[in-house]
Amino acid sequence: QVELLESGDGSVQAGGSLRLSCAPSRPIYGDNVMAWYRQAPGKQRDFVASSSSGTVTNYAESVKGRFTVLRENGKNSAYLQMNSLKVEDTAQYYCNIKSTDRWRPYDYWGQGTRVTVFP
Repeated sequence: QVELLESGDGSVQAGGSLRLSCAPSRPIYGDNVMAWYRQAPGKQRDFVASSSSGTVTNYAESVKGRFTVLRENGKNSAYLQMNSLKVEDTAQYYCNIKSTDRWRPYDYWGQGTRVTVFP
């Protein structure tokens, strides 16, 4: 079983920046989508950003222009650079790596990493 190891959690003042990282415990093969989701207390888990093996990226409207999703295919690692953070970005952030190859399916989740933005 592959575990996704997340790091980069922390507390920052509004307007600041944080960078989250996600790396698998073992190599992952095949085309996939690396994505980030977040869940604020009492709310559902929401999509934040994703990057495909072909480097197509997608972002939630609320983070466009502030967050950048990056991937390092050689290390199967994903990153989320978060700039101009707002109080409403406070949430538990989850990394997800999901296969797009139907002959090699997998769907891995990280344990979550806490981001707190204070005024």
